[in-house]
Order: sequence, then C-alpha cells, then structure tokens
Amino acid sequence: METVQQQMKDLVKKLNEAAKAYYQEDREIMSNREYDELYDRLEKMEKETGIVLADSPTVNVGYEAVDSLPKETHETPMLSLDKTKDREVLREFIGSHKTLLSWKMDGLTIVLTYDHGELEKAVTRGNGVVGEVVTNNARVFRNVPLKIPFQGRLILRGEAIIRYSDFERINQSIGDVDARYKNPRNLCSGSVRQLNNQVTAERNVYFYAFSLVSAQDVDMHNSREFQMEWMKDQGFDVVEYKIVTAGNLDEVMDAFAAAIETNDFPSDGLVALYDDIAYGDSLGSTAKFPRNSFAFKWADEIRETTLREIEWSPSRTGLINPIAVFDPVELEGTTVSRASVHNVSILRELELGIGDTIQVYKANMIIPQIAENLTRSNNLKIPEICPVCGQEARVIRENDVESLYCMNPDCVAKKIKAFTLFVSRDAMNIDGLSEATLEKFIARGFIHDFGDIFEIGKYREEIVDMEGFGEKSFENLMKSLEKAKETTLAKVIYSLGIANIGLANAKVICRHFDDDLEKIRCADEEEISGIDGIGPVIAKSLADYFKNEENNRKLNHLLGHLHLHREEITGRQIFAGVNFVITGSLEHFANRGEAKKLIESLGGKVTGTVTGKTNYLINNDKASNSSKNKKARELGIPVISEQDFLELVQKES
Repeated sequence: METVQQQMKDLVKKLNEAAKAYYQEDREIMSNREYDELYDRLEKMEKETGIVLADSPTVNVGYEAVDSLPKETHETPMLSLDKTKDREVLREFIGSHKTLLSWKMDGLTIVLTYDHGELEKAVTRGNGVVGEVVTNNARVFRNVPLKIPFQGRLILRGEAIIRYSDFERINQSIGDVDARYKNPRNLCSGSVRQLNNQVTAERNVYFYAFSLVSAQDVDMHNSREFQMEWMKDQGFDVVEYKIVTAGNLDEVMDAFAAAIETNDFPSDGLVALYDDIAYGDSLGSTAKFPRNSFAFKWADEIRETTLREIEWSPSRTGLINPIAVFDPVELEGTTVSRASVHNVSILRELELGIGDTIQVYKANMIIPQIAENLTRSNNLKIPEICPVCGQEARVIRENDVESLYCMNPDCVAKKIKAFTLFVSRDAMNIDGLSEATLEKFIARGFIHDFGDIFEIGKYREEIVDMEGFGEKSFENLMKSLEKAKETTLAKVIYSLGIANIGLANAKVICRHFDDDLEKIRCADEEEISGIDGIGPVIAKSLADYFKNEENNRKLNHLLGHLHLHREEITGRQIFAGVNFVITGSLEHFANRGEAKKLIESLGGKVTGTVTGKTNYLINNDKASNSSKNKKARELGIPVISEQDFLELVQKES
C-alpha cells in the first residue's frame, strides 16, 4: 500500500508541476497526451485505494473566506505532556516497555474527523478543551487526504507544520525585515487560522498524524505501532517513529539528534508513548499529564567561544548596530560566528570586551544570541566615528535604551539602506535590486538619488557585463521598473525613508490631505500633528523633510518618472479615525502585519504605543499586567481580544 501511495504522491507532484508550467509560466514540460495518461493513471489509483490527496489535480477544493473561526469542544480533552531534558529520566519512564519514540514537531496540533471516508472536520488544539474549527483550511494542507478508504467514523490528531525551506522562502519575499516571521511555528499558527484559505494554501502547510483517538469498530491489536501503520494505510503521513526500550534508547536518540542537522521541519524534542494501549490507558493521568507518554525536550545547545571583535553595522536611519564576532562554533547543526548584540545598553550590560569567553546559543534554534559573558572584562570602547563615512557617531538614549547613531546625513551607508527601503515590497516594490546590487550601482556612480533608479537603462552595457547580471536580469529589471512607476502617493512618502513615518502613517497623512502632495509639502507641524493618530514627533519629521530644498529637488526628480494613482479604498471605512494598538501573540492572524492591513483597509490606524488617542488595545491576554495593559487601564481604553475585534468588524460592517 505504501508503494502505491508514494506513486500517487509522485504523480500528483508531476501533474501539478506540469499544470503550473502550462497555465502560469506559459511553457510546456510534457505533452497533452502524456498529461492525460498520467491523470488517468492517478484517477484509477484513487479509485482502487479510496485515497484522494488534498492537492490532487482530480479534485478542486476551491478557495473560500469566512468571517470568523467558530469554537468547538473536543470529544476527548487534549492534555499536555510531562517533559524532561534529562535522558535518564526518559530511560526510567520507558523501562522494559516497548515504546514508540517519535519527533515532537513544533507546529500547531490539529484534530481531524472523518466519516463515510471523507474529511468532516478539523479543529485546533486551542486550550485542550475548546479549539477553533479550521476545516476550510485543512482541506488545502499539502498532504491531508480528503478521502480515505475507511468508511467508519475516525478521529486522529497530528501536527500541522511549515518546513524551514518554505519559512525561508516566505520570509525572503517580505522586504521589511521587521515584518518577517520569527520562526516556522508562528508562521504555521497564523497560516492555519486564516480566514481565507487561499492564504493557507500558499503557505504550504503539511500535516503529520501522531495519535489515533478512535476508529469505529477497528481492532487495533492493542498496539500503538499498529495504529500508526493503519493510519499510513489510510493515506496519512505519520510522524517518524522508532521502537525503543531502555536498552537501545541511547542509540536511537543519538540517531534522532544527528538527523536534526538535515531535517527540513521544525521540532523541539521527542515523544515517548507506550505501545501497549490497554496498559497505557490503565495508568490514567494526573490533573495535567497523561501517564502513558512523556516528552523529551532538547536542551538549548550552548557553546563557549572567544569574542574577537565587535562590528558596527550602520542602517538607513543612522543607527549603528553592534554585532559580536567570535571564534566559529557548531550550533544546532550549523557553524555560527556572529550574533547581534542589538544596542549599546545590552553591550554594556554584558560588560563585553575583546578576548572575553562568552556563551552563545540559538534562540528558537534559529537566531544566534549571546547567553552570558563569563569574563566580563568590559574593555570595549564605543566608537566616536561612523565606520563607513568617518564622521561623528554619538550614543543617544531613547526610552531608557542607549544606541549609537551616525550624525552625518550624507553617510554612504545611510544611502544604501535608504535605497534598500525605497525598492522594498511595501515601498516601490522593485524586483532585481538587492542591497548588494544597489551597493554596486552606487559605487559605480549609476545612482545618486531615487529618480536615478528609473534612468538606470542608460547604463545597460555596463550592467549586463557586471558579475551576476546579464541580458535576462537586465530585461527583468527594466520590466520591474516600468511596473513600479504605477504607484500611490502614500507609498512614495513611505519610500522616502522619512524618520518615524511608516506606510500606515503615510496612508493616514495622504488620506487627510486628499492625496495632494503640495498641501503636504506646505503643511506645518501644528497642522500635521492635528491629524488624528499623528503625533508631534511624526509631524516634525515630515515638516522638516519638506523644509529642505534638496529633498524637494530629489522628490521632483523622482516624480517625473511616476504615475500616481489614488489609494483604492475597498469596503466601508468603519474604523475611520479609530486608533488601535496590537500586543501579545496572535491566533487568527499570521502576524501583526496582517491584522494591521485589515484595520487600515477599514480606515483605521495601528500605532505602537498606548496614548490618550488610542481607542482599542488588542491583546488576547486581557488580564495581563503588561505595561501596555496597565497604560490602557489607566487611560480607560478598552482592552479587547482578537475575537472581540473580529466581532466588532462583523457588527460594524
């Protein structure tokens, strides 16, 4: 059965690649006859096995949006697992019992229900008692079978995950570094809880079954291993597992540990589950944990190394970030030699000095960090000049955090970073101009201001001869520039890199001035700060920018290449003049950027700080004593959950 299933998966992949090439890329990788033959073969296999995969070309799932995710109580409560980081504790738990040891995948737990061979329902774990119904989204998971041969009622549990490769791909498509996802788990959680399952489909979510809850009238031979193999026969991908006892535990765990280096999926440990179903069930559970299973969590891998240097990396705003450079060490399967220290305050708190013995680790097994400085020599001197332009650098304290800034407005590093922002997705959205390419163009004197980018065609001969470029890359860049010329005033204002002005602020300002650039140019601080949601800091930044004659000259040069369109406003502006602050983890949205996008599309504004102008603070932990919650309570501002917010949207719409 497994061989047939693999053949079906291969056919699905091959047919989908052919369809994408034909319909989306205008190229043909197989003849119509070959496609039809493979399609017929797949259809025949589906009839013979009773299995139909979610991404099979023989079914059309369709995309659908919902207003909210309904809640549902699980038939069987889902308890957490007791856990340890000590291998000997795990060995003692296993003893002489035949035990399944499997990956503890780091994603979102989902309960699937099938009836009469078809997927009936998918519900998230939620709080273990009540979860959210995400059936619509589960139908577009990459590998969930929509139909299975078993016709009785089936309930099983598994983990929805996003692979590292897809995580990197999605993050690389996001120009704004701050808007990128922190880890695959957060991305997966938001993707599974989407209100529009087209987004879920684009994210490539995979599902791996790890536990069978019930299968009507099926004899499972009192074996968890039998259950796992039975689920495989039904068309499910199951979590990889090995059979262990205390005797072979070390060998198997070592193999799992070695596999982490090449795994394309996130995991944060292992799960041990007794094979004997009756024995495991007879043990019952504590108030919090079942007694038939145990989790092993990988301890943070910490390595000692020697600090060799602090690099200072300038940004477009003039902020110069300290980066620790140390002797290379192996961490979580990769070689690491650098870690951001973030700011001068952290640098001083760690009392860093060249030659110090430091401990480093990977936060969330991804981001290198300094855990501790064992030597604390504190012999570092904070630079007084910018490492790029050689002009004055100064430590500035803001909100109790000290950071180093370059004071030279014409610093080349600022230019490169400014151009990087200008071409990013949320700004002018110009493909083909990476930071490295921009650096080369600036060094060769091709571009001096933003308008020069749209005149880059006059350097065609030099560019096609540059390393990494060629005729095709140049032509693609020209097409991207033509497309970028059609834009909105708000995106232009944001792309200029004016301090403190993000895309949301730019939209609010442009909306207030009716997309009239001359009105914006002539507005003073008082008028700008009078805009609801725009404070004096933003007002000063904008007014000061347009007081500068050179800034206006450069903007006029840029505008000579652009065709500005009014911002399209879809739907009722039910949140016009309403200010939101979002804090804490999100469940219904993949990240804050998506929630922010919805609010802005409805006329509202999202800011980062709770002030007297804030109308709502969105926080799923409404009882939290966080600084933002405290501030909201002091000012009498309602603290609402995501669900409250979505109900507000529905009510007002």
